[in-house]
Amino acid sequence: MTTLTIHRAGPAMTVQDLGREGYLSIGLPRGGAADRKAICESAALLGQSPDHAVIEMAGMGGVFSVSQPTRISLTGAPMRATIGDRTLVWNASHLLMPEDRLTIGPALSGVYGYIGFGGGIATDPVMGSRSTHLTCGIGALLEIGTTLPLGPDRNADRVGMILPTDNRFEGGTIRYINGPQTALFDDATRARFTQTEFIRDPAANRQGVKLNGSGTGFATADQLNILSDAIQPGDIQMTGDGVPFVLLPECQTVGGYPRIGTVIPQDIPKVAQAPAGAKIQFTCITRKDALSSYQSPAGLTLNLSALCKPLIRDPAQMADLLSYQLISGMITGWDA
Repeated sequence: MTTLTIHRAGPAMTVQDLGREGYLSIGLPRGGAADRKAICESAALLGQSPDHAVIEMAGMGGVFSVSQPTRISLTGAPMRATIGDRTLVWNASHLLMPEDRLTIGPALSGVYGYIGFGGGIATDPVMGSRSTHLTCGIGALLEIGTTLPLGPDRNADRVGMILPTDNRFEGGTIRYINGPQTALFDDATRARFTQTEFIRDPAANRQGVKLNGSGTGFATADQLNILSDAIQPGDIQMTGDGVPFVLLPECQTVGGYPRIGTVIPQDIPKVAQAPAGAKIQFTCITRKDALSSYQSPAGLTLNLSALCKPLIRDPAQMADLLSYQLISGMITGWDA
């Protein structure tokens, strides 16, 4: 079995996948990767299912080696990645050899970076998932000296692929839909909420992100009478002083703070990846529009796979090779 060894680890490095479904009734949130799109990007680059577990790195990477030649993917928040003096392209797949040391530095933008592996991380599942959930006591932080098993790679020939990057690592406009408690906020408060430019506070983790805005807070008339009920990732809760928190994968399962709406799943990665100080503004969309743009992890992986291209093009597969005029200007054709 191929193994991965961690020689240096950032302060918040864990194993994550798409999380645990079906346990909200017993108080266990879904958990899983903060940026689920990064999981799908990894799967597309490696040509495998998005169900495979990866390493999530919050803000800082580490140093890694493998016991056998292993395909890896680098997705999520861009980080400086090197093997020796060779810099690796981000949002791409590469081959890591046993003699190599993969070094990943701090995030250049965004928060959460990911390393995927051909065959995935093969730790024992707990309640149907390999995701670490520290709050619930499932799994642990990855530390120096940790060795992880990797699963069999069934698509070993697919390596050296790259995906286009997007700008989900700098905040921006976040789409949300109305929820059961939206109507408790009056029209003026809801309008002011969408007109406010928020700043992502340094206070953030895998449970949620605090947002700061100018002016008074966002409150309802009878929020002290709200009974606790089920909540989910993406919910925009208002604290007692009217400060919004956007809940993330490790959020609690019930809560009593009023919620002005819920960020759609497609935009939760943008919230999670927004660095401290990033500007965020909300726009409300209809449930119909939210559903029309939603893609399941499997569907998103399939669409991303169609966008993958080789890092280095094989001349034998370049139908337009002659158009490059590779020797134009090198010789005149005249016999001196």
